[in-house]
Amino acid sequence: MKLCRLNFALLGSMVIGVAVAMAGCAAPKINTRSQTDPSVNLASYHTYNFVAEPGTNRGGYSTPITGFFKSAITRELNARGYKLTEENPELLINFNTNARENVDVRSRPTSTVGVGYGYGYGYYGYRGGMYAAGPINYGTEVETVRYKTGTANIDVVDAGKKQLVWEGIAEGKITDKMMKNPQATIDTVITDMFTNYPVKAGGQ
Repeated sequence: MKLCRLNFALLGSMVIGVAVAMAGCAAPKINTRSQTDPSVNLASYHTYNFVAEPGTNRGGYSTPITGFFKSAITRELNARGYKLTEENPELLINFNTNARENVDVRSRPTSTVGVGYGYGYGYYGYRGGMYAAGPINYGTEVETVRYKTGTANIDVVDAGKKQLVWEGIAEGKITDKMMKNPQATIDTVITDMFTNYPVKAGGQ
């Protein structure tokens, strides 16, 4: 009987351990990607500045999100040898974020139905013309799950040509933890985004 109790205790510990591991694996991931103008050598530019009204401003005012983006982007560009200047910068930097609600309708024992809402009309309006750029199966039990997903864009623009030369994109599920600490989230996302930038840290 004592051995049996020990075995059950060990089994319980293993179940808890697997559950914790699965929870860790299920943590939401922010996916990043980028697009580069193949005709442009980004290492040939030396200076940059931010557009007067980034997409995260509201009503002509800078927001805390704008500040977080500027700080993280400045860190990444400076590490690559670029210099922030207000006098005729060669590159202009713009950025924007968007959050949208998604609805998953899940039925048992039949399949899950997902309904997503896209960016919405006017999401890319933050660029302001400054530069060019299934069947439902119903089950006996239905569950509706609502969650938010977010998109962030960073635009690197040739100031003289007014042409988008590099775009970084991040997409993923927004968690309560991210909402409570947006600066850390933005820092991480922008660091990941710039791993795809053609010019490496150190200007190489």
